[in-house]
Amino acid sequence: MDQLLATGRAVDLILALMAVEAIALLVLWRRRGRGVPPAQLIANLAGGASLVLALRAALTGAHWAWLGVWLTTALIAHLADLALRWRMDQRGSANERK
Repeated sequence: MDQLLATGRAVDLILALMAVEAIALLVLWRRRGRGVPPAQLIANLAGGASLVLALRAALTGAHWAWLGVWLTTALIAHLADLALRWRMDQRGSANERK
């Protein structure tokens, strides 16, 4: 287990599982029109993947700048996710008032 964490392989496994999750949810959306809208899903998973990549950078002793890059990317994805949710919530509120 120590080797799995020290080399970052555990993080690689997490990222692979996230990719499978994304594909499954996008297929569900496309076939049934149910679930999380693609833009929201991608923004959410991008934030999570960026945090996981920041973890990988920290575990493997990467240069500190990479940690900053991944954390900044996570922030941007998080803000995009919030903006999409906010917009969807306001649409729902506007429809309820009609």
